[in-house]
Amino acid sequence: MELLANAGIIALASLFVCVFPLAMAVAYAIWPTEHRLMLVRSLSLATVFAAVTGTAAGFINALNFISYSETITLSRPLLIGAAESLVTLFFGFGCLTVTWLCVTIGLWRRA
Repeated sequence: MELLANAGIIALASLFVCVFPLAMAVAYAIWPTEHRLMLVRSLSLATVFAAVTGTAAGFINALNFISYSETITLSRPLLIGAAESLVTLFFGFGCLTVTWLCVTIGLWRRA
């Protein structure tokens, strides 16, 4: 939770978007229909873009921090910022992993 304490609005929005395909995939695993599968596919693409956007925004902020420091070094705040920017990528692709495991269950049930 400490990593989310300093998260900006873009990072939080990126994390929020990542939950949508997971919820739809759980619904697909329970009630498999072609319409739900189509929604999971498009929401998965949105999750990839959101995760990459959140990560890029974090690195932009970390590089912006460097631009205001007197000496350009790998300081502790810079490394913390870089680590925090990777959280959206980790969370997004983690959600996609579980999403597609749920889709696999739905496809298995549908057959």
